[in-house]
Amino acid sequence: MIARAATHTGLRPKHVPQRTCVGCGTVTAKRELVRIVRGPDGEVRPDLTGKAPGRGTYLHAIRSCWDTGLKKKRLERSLNVTLTPASREALSAYIATLPEVDA
Repeated sequence: MIARAATHTGLRPKHVPQRTCVGCGTVTAKRELVRIVRGPDGEVRPDLTGKAPGRGTYLHAIRSCWDTGLKKKRLERSLNVTLTPASREALSAYIATLPEVDA
C-alpha cells in the first residue's frame, strides 16, 4: 500500500479562519478584526490577544463599525449581555484610539 502523503504532489493552502464583523456584516480574515469578549465575570472588554476566555464577537478596527455595533445594540445581542455603564465607558475609551476610516 502506498502512503497517502506520497500520492499528493502539491501543498495544501493554509486555512485562514473567517469571522463576521457585527458592525458592518462583512466576512473577513480573523486577524483583521478585533475580538470583544464577555468574560466569565460578565465584563465586556476588547481582547487584543484573541485568546481570552468567554463569549466573543468581532469588529473591524475602525470607528464606524464600533459606533454601529454599539448604537444598534448588535454588540449586546451578539454577546448576549446588557452593557453596563462601566463597560460602555471602557469600550468608548478604546474607540477613541481607533482611526475614523480604514487606513
